[in-house]
Amino acid sequence: MDVSFAVWVATVIGLCALIAVDFFVGGRKPHEVSIKEAGIWTTVWIVLAALFGLGLLVFGGGQPSGEFFAGFVTEKSLSVDNLFVFVLIMAKFAVPTIYQQRVLLIGVLIALVLRAGFIAAGAAIVSTFSWVFFIFGGFLIWTAWKLIQEARAEDEEEAYEENRFLKMIERRVPSTDQYHGTKLFIREHGQRLMTPMLIVMLAIGTTDVLFALDSIPAIFGLTQDPYIVFTANAFALMGLRQLYFLIGGLLKKLVHLSYGLSVILGFIGVKLVLHALHEAGVHVPVISIPVSLGVICAVLLVTTATSLYAARKQEPETDGEHTGGKPSGGASEDADAKR
Repeated sequence: MDVSFAVWVATVIGLCALIAVDFFVGGRKPHEVSIKEAGIWTTVWIVLAALFGLGLLVFGGGQPSGEFFAGFVTEKSLSVDNLFVFVLIMAKFAVPTIYQQRVLLIGVLIALVLRAGFIAAGAAIVSTFSWVFFIFGGFLIWTAWKLIQEARAEDEEEAYEENRFLKMIERRVPSTDQYHGTKLFIREHGQRLMTPMLIVMLAIGTTDVLFALDSIPAIFGLTQDPYIVFTANAFALMGLRQLYFLIGGLLKKLVHLSYGLSVILGFIGVKLVLHALHEAGVHVPVISIPVSLGVICAVLLVTTATSLYAARKQEPETDGEHTGGKPSGGASEDADAKR
């Protein structure tokens, strides 16, 4: 799709305006986010993404619109996996509940800016070297296999480990281990100190870049249009803060999510390899966008259904473990009476 510079500028300004509204309406004052508030804002962002996709349908045609929806659904599903790590980060830094929404807002903005750089670099590479699709495809297939291995591993205690960038900052910048509201820096005894608030924001933003290593190649497997890649990522990320509070309690129930994501990444990896072979002149079948969107949605629906079924099936077993097979209170009282 041929997008002019003016459209790019208008899009970026529009997204910035939406982010500003989100901040001043829902994120300016620190508070605990209720399920109702999170649900309303999650719905708002999904509706905005749907309207944008319909706008592409009207002004760009069916293909750009289909590519956007396929990309958005893929990025949204991959971002749900990010939430598991976000939970670990919040626990690691003991972020007070009333400040978590501010941390996520700034962290997601950092991630969006960094992803824009990834997308620009990826678009330049894709437009210049068609063989890069072999690398992207192989990487996604390898990532899918790694996800399956991790999903099949026995339950292990997960812990968040700071990346080298964060460790370098903490070594070189004086910091305090106490939160001071939403302040990023404070002055104490004449010394300027960095607060945990800034550190955890950087942790959220930079950790998301690691997830971008598989999500960016994945969306380039669905479309090579940088405009669609950027907007799909933007809409998927901007609703991530509210999604964190909405499904935070359900994350542990999505026990098969890793399997579903591995299938999606593997499918897109195969699609990329087929596309690369087609570009090289080899006669191979090419997977269309409608087929891709259908497969992605079907995998997510099946994964969610089987996850909830498995979680519900485990609940009675868990309850039984808690009781330990001991007699109920009534039985115990009868036994005491007989004595």
